[in-house]
Formats: sequence, C-alpha cells, structure tokens
Amino acid sequence: MNKSIDDKMALLKYRHGEFDVIHDGQYVLCSISGKKIEISDIKYWSVDKQEAYVSPEFALKAYKKKTNTDK
Repeated sequence: MNKSIDDKMALLKYRHGEFDVIHDGQYVLCSISGKKIEISDIKYWSVDKQEAYVSPEFALKAYKKKTNTDK
C-alpha cells in the first residue's frame, strides 16, 4: 500500500444530512479532539462551523463552546 495515498486528509463541504467531497482523501480531523475520522465513519458535523466531530460528546462540546455554556 502507498502510505501517501492511504493517509491523505480530505476536504469536505458539510451540508444538512450529507457532505460533498471537495478534495479526495481518506479522513478528516475532529475539530475538538484532533482525532482522525475515516470518511466512511463521519456521523457528526456542523454545517454552520463546517467542522466534523468524532462523537456526539465532542459535537456537544463544540456546541457548548459556541454558545458559551461549557460548564
């Protein structure tokens, strides 16, 4: 396997219920944890902030950060 091809970050345009691939890749980064999320595993994202989250817990952290309710 070619590591440079297998380890390429994608650029996505997040929409409501779907996303468009702008630049091909195998993963994106969770904007809160920095963890890699395989394209096939992306389930949580923000259309407004155009960022992905690795889990619902990290999506909630991002929401609380946005609304200043992180207590």
